[in-house]
Amino acid sequence: MNNITAIPDSLRNFDQLPNSAYVRLPTVCALKACSPATVWRLVRAGKMPAPKKVSEKNSAWNVGTLREHLKAEA
Repeated sequence: MNNITAIPDSLRNFDQLPNSAYVRLPTVCALKACSPATVWRLVRAGKMPAPKKVSEKNSAWNVGTLREHLKAEA
């Protein structure tokens, strides 16, 4: 399958993930239907929850926090 059309497992199984789980930027982009640059703009503007730094170069978003944010947007 082409990598562009592949659906990340974390997105495919998002509803089954526990609130304590974390997801990376590609999943957040898919949930918000926007680019990585837009996700970071929303975070900087305070219109989206900030991720947690999980290593020097990697950040991830808490699933429970994302669910609350998405629910409030609906």
